[in-house]
Amino acid sequence: MFSHRTDLYASIPRTCLPIVYHSDYNITFMGLEKLHPFDAGKWGKVIHFLKEEQLITDGNIVEACEATEEDLLVVHTKRYLNRLKWSLVVATITEIPPVMFLPNFLVQRKVLRPLRTQTGGTIMAGKLAVDRGWAINVGGGFHHCSSDRGGGFCAYADITLAIKFLFERVEGISRATIIDLDAHQGNGHERDFLDDRRVFIMDMYNRHIYPRDGYAKRAIKRKVELDWGTEDSEYLQKVELHSEGALNEIRPDIIIYNAGTDILDGDPLGGLSISPHGIVKRDEIVFRAAKRRGIPILMVTSGGYQKKTARIIADSILNLHRQGLIGPEAVFFSFLAQISHHT
Repeated sequence: MFSHRTDLYASIPRTCLPIVYHSDYNITFMGLEKLHPFDAGKWGKVIHFLKEEQLITDGNIVEACEATEEDLLVVHTKRYLNRLKWSLVVATITEIPPVMFLPNFLVQRKVLRPLRTQTGGTIMAGKLAVDRGWAINVGGGFHHCSSDRGGGFCAYADITLAIKFLFERVEGISRATIIDLDAHQGNGHERDFLDDRRVFIMDMYNRHIYPRDGYAKRAIKRKVELDWGTEDSEYLQKVELHSEGALNEIRPDIIIYNAGTDILDGDPLGGLSISPHGIVKRDEIVFRAAKRRGIPILMVTSGGYQKKTARIIADSILNLHRQGLIGPEAVFFSFLAQISHHT
């Protein structure tokens, strides 16, 4: 298969931690971003907290590159990308109505470029996860976007793109498992992989909220539907049971973990009642399951609509580090697990 030339798989110095970010992730534009419940600066805040705790410095994180049109065409149709040249279409996808009145060059620069940079970050993190055993894109997780349609603040299908890039370009990667624990159903990647047997999808979400996409649900191999107000004990039990079950059913070459924080109690869109501690514990359960099996894992941060979510994401990453689930030593253990699996 012919693969186009891309900068997203450039080699990264071993001195860098596989944590991917760029200041361009953050959407700031005359206060318009405040019209959406999403905290459009949360990614920069996560990095700020991680620097404060001295887990990372400017010198040891990986700087994301913007996905080019050629990169995006690996999954997206030309027709869909052309539709994003209409401000009205972008306003509908991002759910920020005044965007429709802005000239499209501004919409491209101020709204879509940040999302393209986060998408590039997810693709880069996919390769890094395979190389290092784990990677975290501090942004990304646009799981409502598929090859030919966006929605729910998601304009590019970064999860689908990361997986297709790996399948096309990295030897030995032919099966992927998506563990989607955002509060919403991940109908974008589900539509993209509906008939693709190489991709196993586990999705755990509030059954009563957006997008309620019955067609896309047919792609879910392990479906866990939650009710309003689900709390920590029931939630964490289900995360453990089903992530272990999913990974026992099919052993993938890579796990893409969509770690939305919109499950947090009080989130205006998620409708669940998980505590900050519950979110930290959830991420630990998933990373532990991956590490035990020596499977590389890529985490993206997805939805989360409260001001405190940035602190919780940072606390979770710090906890993963304290538990030895990420960091240079995690790579070594993952490598040992891989060897024992193959021998």
